[in-house]
Amino acid sequence: MTTVISGTSGVTFPAGGVGNPAGDVVGTSDSQTLTNKIIQGGAITRGTAVASTSGTSISFTALPSWVKRITIMFRSVSTSGTGNPLFQLGTGSTTYTTSGYLGAGSTLDTSTVSTATFTAGFGLNISSAANVIHGSIVITNIDSNIWVASGVFARSDANTTTTGGSISLGAALTAVRVTTSNGTDTFDAGSVNIIYEG
Repeated sequence: MTTVISGTSGVTFPAGGVGNPAGDVVGTSDSQTLTNKIIQGGAITRGTAVASTSGTSISFTALPSWVKRITIMFRSVSTSGTGNPLFQLGTGSTTYTTSGYLGAGSTLDTSTVSTATFTAGFGLNISSAANVIHGSIVITNIDSNIWVASGVFARSDANTTTTGGSISLGAALTAVRVTTSNGTDTFDAGSVNIIYEG
């Protein structure tokens, strides 16, 4: 991959690179091509927040092939029914994996813990239309097309919900979506967004 820095003032290159002599500086009108150089770290990209006030699912598509970690964030999200929220991973243009997930979601309700397993997605064990949910789930690539997830959410009634799991996809991940376990409940409050990084 070739990275071009152009129109950036005050970038100084170290010695040892072909075409990048020590002290070479990119000025306001100069450009410099970096070939076969290791660039540490990567930018975090934030998507566009989507109002979760209608529809049965919210999707974020066309994720770059280099993505290794995705965070899905909820702000005051609510649904119309008792279906549990699900996070599903997509491959191809619009194909979402709806089976094969391993893991569970648990809710601490005062002094009682309730847990449910999920196979159709990474799930939140929150089965009430009255719940308003805040928090995030982090989905990370562990190897090849295998992804693991871990999330912590809080409800406006002060109860806490956690989730975790893994899934082996049949192809590279290209999209994520939020839906419900019954597929018919609609979102009726809040907003959803993602950040992703390499």
